[in-house]
Amino acid sequence: MRMTNLLHFTENHRFYVGREFSLSSVDQKMLTLMYQPMVGAFAMSVYQTLYQQIGADRVGFSALEQQRKLFLLLELEPGERGRKFFIETTSKLEAIGLLQTTRKFLPDEDDYVFEYMLAAPLSPHEFFRNQHLTLLLRDKVGKFMLLSLREELLAEEPQACRGAQGENLSVPFYELFRLNTQVIDYELEQALYEASATRQPAENGTLDVTSKALDYADLITRFPRGSANRVFVEGLRFRTDQMAAINMMAKKYRLAVSDVCRLLDEDGAFNEEGELQTDLLQYRANLLFRQGKKRGEENERMLGRLESGEQQEADDEKPVEMQYYLEVPLVLRGECTDHQYNFILRNEQYPFVLKKFFTQGATPDGVLDIFEKIDLNYKLNMEVINVLIHFLHVDRRSWAKSSIEAVASDMLGKQITTYEQAVEYVREKLRFKEKAASKAEAARAGGGGATRGRRGGIQKPQIPIIAEAAVSSARPTDEELQAMRRRAQMLDEKLNR
Repeated sequence: MRMTNLLHFTENHRFYVGREFSLSSVDQKMLTLMYQPMVGAFAMSVYQTLYQQIGADRVGFSALEQQRKLFLLLELEPGERGRKFFIETTSKLEAIGLLQTTRKFLPDEDDYVFEYMLAAPLSPHEFFRNQHLTLLLRDKVGKFMLLSLREELLAEEPQACRGAQGENLSVPFYELFRLNTQVIDYELEQALYEASATRQPAENGTLDVTSKALDYADLITRFPRGSANRVFVEGLRFRTDQMAAINMMAKKYRLAVSDVCRLLDEDGAFNEEGELQTDLLQYRANLLFRQGKKRGEENERMLGRLESGEQQEADDEKPVEMQYYLEVPLVLRGECTDHQYNFILRNEQYPFVLKKFFTQGATPDGVLDIFEKIDLNYKLNMEVINVLIHFLHVDRRSWAKSSIEAVASDMLGKQITTYEQAVEYVREKLRFKEKAASKAEAARAGGGGATRGRRGGIQKPQIPIIAEAAVSSARPTDEELQAMRRRAQMLDEKLNR
């Protein structure tokens, strides 16, 4: 609660409480185990006292009462000291999303009243998805206590059912029920309209901005009161263009409301005139999105390692047909035969195969990390990863991250999922490389003329030279000379005609 003058908040002012929920057993456990360590027992007492102002079997709003009633119930001094303590306590509840305080002016009575709108505690799944609350609780109780609470509150799906195919057998509403829409009851319609127009429950800071646009109230109720940028955020109420830019950024990078408030709270988010620095916010939002994506991948890999450690040793060993045998690399010729090597590629885990190629020392951490990412995030089958390792070695490719990811991406794009497909992929790549090498060798062996022709851009065709017929050294006879003269005379006569 942000109060600059304690005379504006006294035990003589009136209040009322609103809530649209009822606490369940899980909610009570969440308040005791998760929320109370963060804000203290007295803050939980304030929350429970406000909750009890409305009957447990009802929702809505309580009657107007003087705040003196709250002070007496909480045994607070009805003076400046008690007011300060109450304001500090309610501020803690507001910060963790359990309370929203509003001051309303009643013109007829020329007085202010305070509205305390309660919000339900988050469910266990939602709580652990909220980074701010999880980290705050970790700071209060420690990491191991936090993990213990998570195990106590969350019941996991049976191991055998995880990832199994499912069929929805639920019956939709209109298959069983038919509504009478011929009669219109205006009184009922008016009552339903008034009920739907009532205030919706508070969102507790978990508003999904990808499906619903942010408005000014979503930001200002969650923005830190002591922030230097608070005055600029309050100015967003009249800047629809800046709110539109914030919504576009939030949807583009899938940011929660808390993430948007954190970005707006950083230095440089607004200039001295209060203008939103869109480019800088886009850059920081992109960094936040990438960090979240990287953190999610790391968590996924960690869970994958835990699950693989819990699983028993696999399934039956898979044989390799002779037609899909890969040749043993030179570095492993003396260590294993063709049968043993292909059996290892088909059935062993990739860390064991990597160790075979890094014989002089341990496998570098960078190489292990990238293959772990290919295994747990890209979901390549283990036998395909082993063939990928073989290809990197025999093709003399670099073991750098970019080189490994290039081959893995190519395999993913070509939908390679089995050992046989991976072997065919390797053979095709090696054949293509051999053809390219043979063409280059033939071009080099073609001689300087061909090279000069290629360099000049135009190569002249080689015209075959016809060998001159051998001329007989014998002289023609007199008869042959006479025949040649007669033929020449006949040709001259034809020309003269």
